[in-house]
Amino acid sequence: MSEDNVTVPDFQSMMLPCLQALADGRERSAQTLYLEVADRMGISEQQRSLRHEKRGTSICNTNINFAASYLYMAGLLAKPKRACFQIVEAGQALLKKKPERISIRFLVENYPSFAERQKQWRKPTEKAVDKENGDTSGFLTETPPEDTLEKAHSILCSDLARELLDQVRRSHWKFLERLVVELLTKMGYGGSRHDAAKVIGKSGDNGIDGIINEDKLGLDVIYVQAKRHEQPISEPQVRDFSGALDGKSATKGVFITTSSFTKPADEYVARIGNKKIILIDGQRLAELMIEYNVGVAIKETYEVKRIDYDYFDESEL
Repeated sequence: MSEDNVTVPDFQSMMLPCLQALADGRERSAQTLYLEVADRMGISEQQRSLRHEKRGTSICNTNINFAASYLYMAGLLAKPKRACFQIVEAGQALLKKKPERISIRFLVENYPSFAERQKQWRKPTEKAVDKENGDTSGFLTETPPEDTLEKAHSILCSDLARELLDQVRRSHWKFLERLVVELLTKMGYGGSRHDAAKVIGKSGDNGIDGIINEDKLGLDVIYVQAKRHEQPISEPQVRDFSGALDGKSATKGVFITTSSFTKPADEYVARIGNKKIILIDGQRLAELMIEYNVGVAIKETYEVKRIDYDYFDESEL
């Protein structure tokens, strides 16, 4: 099975196994708990190896940690010392009732102190996320705060990308020349913006054609074409670009458009073997502008902090 098809159980599915793993009353380190819960749930090595794309952390361990942390906030677990968990009387009492599943909704409905804590997390951003997901009930969030923040950030970036692309499409065609120069230099191509501008912009037919240095020393060059189009770029247009590369004895090219590329165009660049052509459609162009801060400005920055347990290490006292 490919990694793209592998998923990890969500943190709510891990709550009951987490409580059950601690049923004997012994305290366990977080790392030991991660292993026991994963074994109990039959989570494969491939699932355990999956990592968050942005955070780089283990998805499995993160979900188990969230499960244990929520049980702790509900008063079912204790933290006897740094990065350790242990079941308490309330947790034992719940296990005796043999619940089929423990979820955020279950904890909210059965543990008032946890419900009150959840209410404090209900922020406007989270409500916006619920609305995006079609949930307008206003019920307490069943998503970990970090995941909620990440989802909200994704929504904001998607909206920003749409606005950016609309703005680029409405701008004068010469603006695209300046935009491509700015973006490519921000990405590390062409040396300085001044040097890049010397070789970009050799034609003016609603697009730009030219070459740009792949590195600051000019050891290799990339042929660039950008088109401000409304209709998708077809295979013949990409073939023409490929022919232009041959005419310049070039092996690398970037074709940028404010629209999109047809499926035959994508298939064409996938099967040519004597050169490398990268197709950047309008959506990807907007995403790169956001990633490299071209045409956008940072409005606010939020820091996500965690406890530094080493600070509380008393072994040297």
